[in-house]
Amino acid sequence: MQGPVMEFWYEFASPYSYLAVMRVEKAAQAAGVQLAWRPFLLGPVFLALGWNDSPFNIYPPKGRYMWRDMERSAAKYGLPFHLPSRFPRNGLLAARVALLGVQQGWVAAFSRAAMTANFAEDRDIGDPAVIADLLQRMELPAAELLACAGSEENKLALRRQTEHATEAGLFGAPSFIVGKELFWGNDRLDDALAWARQAQEGGGGVPG
Repeated sequence: MQGPVMEFWYEFASPYSYLAVMRVEKAAQAAGVQLAWRPFLLGPVFLALGWNDSPFNIYPPKGRYMWRDMERSAAKYGLPFHLPSRFPRNGLLAARVALLGVQQGWVAAFSRAAMTANFAEDRDIGDPAVIADLLQRMELPAAELLACAGSEENKLALRRQTEHATEAGLFGAPSFIVGKELFWGNDRLDDALAWARQAQEGGGGVPG
């Protein structure tokens, strides 16, 4: 019998998405939950909410708290973290490439590599040369994949995915969807997995 499915919505410019990307695959495997990777863009979502920048930039006290919280959380999970010299970085190219990874089966490894580049190595993931380097290190055909990522078909696929995120009620990243239930934030990963397991066991999705 097919196991429960959890949709994982994340953005390559999102700090908390970095934390989730780095640990979600192992956590889902341990829980027996199938993982559906859903890279998308937060920019259009924020614009729909009336924001023209990250809320961490719009509200400086919130931004200062977030960066300190990132330091604490990364240490908690044993992850490297380096304050990006530019925030937010443009995650468009990484998201387009990740969509190809979903189709071809290497999205998890690429997502971790791109997130590490952005939030641990302070590399510009909006630079095609950086993305090409990550793909080459994965022994993938970088030039071919970058060309495919920039195709009209793939661009449209990412736009549609981002539109679906808005239609699904997403307002931030990372987010997890199990059935019709939405969980927002890296700290809700375990709750989302528990909900998926409970739903699979016939408990109606209400953890006991």
